Amino acid sequence: MATSNTKLTKEEFRRQKDLEAARKAGTAPAEIDELTGKDINPHIPQYMSTIPWYLDTGKRTLAHQRLRKTDKIEEKWYHRGAKKGKASTKYRKGACENCGAMTHKAKDCVERPRKKGAKFTGKDIMPDEVIEDIEFTYDGKRDQWNGYDPNEYLKQVKEWELIDKERQKRKEKELEEKMKNGLIDDIKSGNDSDSDEDKYAEASDMPGQKVDTKTRTTVRNLRIREDTAKYLLNLDPNSAFYDPKTRSMRDNPNKDKNPEELSYAGDNYLRYSGEAKKISELQSFAFNAAEQGSDINIIANPTQGELLFKEVSEKKLKLKDDTQQKILEKYGGANHLNIPSKDLLYAQTENYVEYSRTGRVIKGQEKAKVKSKYEEEVYINNHTTVWGSYWENGKWGYKCCHSFIKNSYCTGTAGIEAKNNAIIDVSNEKPKRSLLEEHLANQKHEKSKKRKLED
Repeated sequence: MATSNTKLTKEEFRRQKDLEAARKAGTAPAEIDELTGKDINPHIPQYMSTIPWYLDTGKRTLAHQRLRKTDKIEEKWYHRGAKKGKASTKYRKGACENCGAMTHKAKDCVERPRKKGAKFTGKDIMPDEVIEDIEFTYDGKRDQWNGYDPNEYLKQVKEWELIDKERQKRKEKELEEKMKNGLIDDIKSGNDSDSDEDKYAEASDMPGQKVDTKTRTTVRNLRIREDTAKYLLNLDPNSAFYDPKTRSMRDNPNKDKNPEELSYAGDNYLRYSGEAKKISELQSFAFNAAEQGSDINIIANPTQGELLFKEVSEKKLKLKDDTQQKILEKYGGANHLNIPSKDLLYAQTENYVEYSRTGRVIKGQEKAKVKSKYEEEVYINNHTTVWGSYWENGKWGYKCCHSFIKNSYCTGTAGIEAKNNAIIDVSNEKPKRSLLEEHLANQKHEKSKKRKLED
């Protein structure tokens, strides 16, 4: 058994392992605890037998694994109001200027402030207080009831008893007055304390139930024991997940049914009911406005946030209506917005439509034209046609002026004529030769000159 973390040589480590194996086999005597004198079990693992560095005494022992005895310190408390001996007959230097005690200064004195202190009169000097230095344990320092005197509670009990006696006397007087006036024929026999308790019990609301003292009916508010737990509403393991730690089930366990007809449709159904949706929309509006630089805080100023949200919502609806109206004015189709009732939509019609086995329309219904994503019938720069209405030699252009430059100004028929004239002039001109062609022509011309000279 190792007591320290000193590094061993190979021979020492081998001898130590052989000795441990012999002790476990019983061929070698067990190791003895030097403090208690008892044998140490060789089968105890090393992490238990190794002594920590802060308890290592250099001896082989298992004392660090045993419960250490702690000295019990008596829980003492300060003696309240205790005085030390008799009071002095004359004022002492350094004592309290108000009462003359040596154990405190004038600013800490709890005696009645005198018109002339003991320092100047030398009379009525108070004795010194007992100052104690008590050492508390770790738990004693943190005990909130340390120094509490249970006898203080007896004073509270006596006060309650006096209140009960006064209440009983008042009740007896009321009964005597009622007897004199003839309101009560006979006083019911029985313990007054019991009737008094019944009186106050009737006026109090008991937990878990609602008592109506006039009709003597009790309405239970406790959970009915015949109802079904939320995790037993649907036993399918693939249904809504139930979290046993928080006792919550977010989703609806019966999604195939109408949640309004169910007794329980999930926690999210209740969470997003009422004004929850409105509050979430208001919060998202405030977050988006804060990102754009607006100073809106629905917590600090909720009225301002609601007014701004209402104003922005109205502007959005108005903008949506205006956009829809402009589209209808430009393209038409307002009659399609007046949708008839479902009874008329799903009723029989005279329109013949023939379908295939796969559900594809064979005849009887024309295909709708594919609408372009670009703006239609928008002409710029005096053009009467759109870009892409004319094509020539692999180039797109405007049909009205045969211009191949996009966003150019339209020249109309004059531009077309100018272009045609330019094509005729270019066709009449001789084509320009390249440098190679000119070089070959010059060589041919020189050869012809040489032949003429030779001839």
